[in-house]
Amino acid sequence: MADRSKKKVLVVDDALTMRRMLGHVLQSAGYAVCEAEDGEAGLKQAKGGCYDLILTDYNMPHMDGISMLRAIRKLEPYSEVPIMVITTEFGNDLKQQGREAGATGWMLKPVHPERLLEMVKRLIGHGNAA
Repeated sequence: MADRSKKKVLVVDDALTMRRMLGHVLQSAGYAVCEAEDGEAGLKQAKGGCYDLILTDYNMPHMDGISMLRAIRKLEPYSEVPIMVITTEFGNDLKQQGREAGATGWMLKPVHPERLLEMVKRLIGHGNAA
């Protein structure tokens, strides 16, 4: 049985600095974090693990965040898992595409650590599952 002492978060963003910043904030709050550099890698990670939350950028090479989200929502364990899009994009049509693909919510960059943690705690609780 997998160790479930920490809630697991998958961070998908093509910007290394963004992945590291989000990872640091989440790990400091007690979450286990895995990273992927684009939508294809994020989908592969999702297929290979079981995450409590997925945070994804929209604009990425190989597969954008909305396409990845659609593919992940088709995977059995992810029908109810929260998936948040974190991006610089803010058009209403794009947000609507995200909702239709199954996005739980939309957060604009730059991300403030306190706001990120409030949102994550609201969606999946504290980092330690116990």
